[in-house]
Amino acid sequence: MKTVLVTGSNGLLGQKITSAILAGKPFNLVATSKGENRFKGTQGYEYAEMDILDPVNVREVLGQYKPDAIIHTAALTNVDKCETEKELAYALNVEAVKTLVAICEEYNIQLIHLSTDFIFDGANGPYDEMGIPNPLSYYGETKFEAEEIIKGSQCKWAILRTIIVYGIISDQSRSNIVLWAKEALEKGTPINVVNDQWRMPTLAEDLADACLAVIEKDAYGVFNVSGKDMMSISELVFRVADFWHLDKGLITEISAASLNQAAKRPVKTGFILDKTIAELGYAPRSFEQGLALVDQQLKERD
Repeated sequence: MKTVLVTGSNGLLGQKITSAILAGKPFNLVATSKGENRFKGTQGYEYAEMDILDPVNVREVLGQYKPDAIIHTAALTNVDKCETEKELAYALNVEAVKTLVAICEEYNIQLIHLSTDFIFDGANGPYDEMGIPNPLSYYGETKFEAEEIIKGSQCKWAILRTIIVYGIISDQSRSNIVLWAKEALEKGTPINVVNDQWRMPTLAEDLADACLAVIEKDAYGVFNVSGKDMMSISELVFRVADFWHLDKGLITEISAASLNQAAKRPVKTGFILDKTIAELGYAPRSFEQGLALVDQQLKERD
């Protein structure tokens, strides 16, 4: 049975990968993150504290567990923070990848790396895997540079690009757009939402399944992994309001330019998923099916 090591296991995707493996995927799991384990259960897998910014620590942990595959979910994904804290963004999104690539080459470890639609400028979305990257933000630049490092490496690799990941975990340190909109509208808080950017939001469970499918099928190369529904950000929020029967009158549509954000965002991304469906058996849920799963998990948590 293959041993899979996950970086960033305390995050949304990391915890969903843990859940998927514990639910019956045929892997030994080593979950790693900075600090204490935040996953609600401790049985059935190993947990190791690992600071992805410390190459000596990373080498120690990987040397101890000798995984067959690494799913690298750890990153700085706050787009504006990447713009204002470039050294940190480069360290987390590029230098950490260099460390992992070197060790994966040395020990013949398969590397599954998470990337983003923000490597594109949004002028020609939706994109297939051969789309030409042209990042508008420093976040996008760092993720594109990491892709290039991985593509030039000697290890067996797969890059999974994704878009706006949403979902719920029991110990949620960071929100996502679905939870943010739901919670604000439930409190009766007016919210401003951009209506001139388009995305294909991704259910965390679907992304976790795709990560594990890469290992199961020994897949190689770049894969687009997102939801299948294209929508504007404001439509996304309206659909959240409709699903939970919340007051859409609290939602004001605005232009992205009016936000004065530190980082530029692409106008329209989205992915063509044909390759991932064909090669990985990827079967993304609809947005409403994703919301239904989140709703069910919220009820179970409460």
